[in-house]
Amino acid sequence: MTFDVRRFDIYRKVPKDLTQPTYTGAFKLTGFIATEIVNELYVDDPDKDSGGKIDVSLNISLPNLHCDLVGLDIQDEMGRHEVGHIENSMKVPLNNGHGCRFEGEFSINKVPGNFHVSTHSATAQPQSPDMTHVIHKLAFGEKLQVQHVQGAFNALGGANRLQSNALASHDYILKIVPTVYEDLGGKQRFSYQYTVANKEYVAYSHTGRIIPAIWFRYDLSPITVKYTERRQPFYRFITTICAIIGGTFTVAGIIDSCIFTASEAWKKIQIGKMS
Repeated sequence: MTFDVRRFDIYRKVPKDLTQPTYTGAFKLTGFIATEIVNELYVDDPDKDSGGKIDVSLNISLPNLHCDLVGLDIQDEMGRHEVGHIENSMKVPLNNGHGCRFEGEFSINKVPGNFHVSTHSATAQPQSPDMTHVIHKLAFGEKLQVQHVQGAFNALGGANRLQSNALASHDYILKIVPTVYEDLGGKQRFSYQYTVANKEYVAYSHTGRIIPAIWFRYDLSPITVKYTERRQPFYRFITTICAIIGGTFTVAGIIDSCIFTASEAWKKIQIGKMS
């Protein structure tokens, strides 16, 4: 004599429609697999191995000032005072030599200070220096190109002052904010965002001459912004799936009970009418 073991299966079968793959299920799985970015704020210097330095990248065009007159000066509260910085910099003539694009890579100390584009380092000062300009890029620290991180890493990029007074000086007051990005592997990258305010004015020297400049005055924020890349734990995905399946069976049971109750009531009404 043989017995069919399947006749003694006491577990309910999962309906076939619940085991079919769907776009909704795929979307939910993708949501758990995808990474998310979590940000936090804290007070600290995140890049302690930098030697107290911040890398700066500057790209600016002065279409009405000859390259021989354009120079970069750097000074800060630690006593640094450098006129005509030329290391890792390049000047590209514009407008048939009447203008200039300055591109420079340099470092600043992590103390308040400034760097400015001016004619201070020129051997002879022009009579009417024209400081109208376009800033293509001003960025600090490592370049971050991370999806879902929209920060002010190049807040002055695209700033256009071509319609300003040619003899006006420009002051850009920057508050530099240390920024850390940590990926899933725990590797950290260090960059800096910044906020900016600006003003224009005509400045006279002690001799009465107008010597305009483009100033970038900076200070560091004590607050660090940290972005951490992470993925939701797998147990949360399993828990959610179990909750969905359990909820589906519960709702199906309620609907089935309601239909059965209504059917029995209807039968009783029909029997009553017949009798």
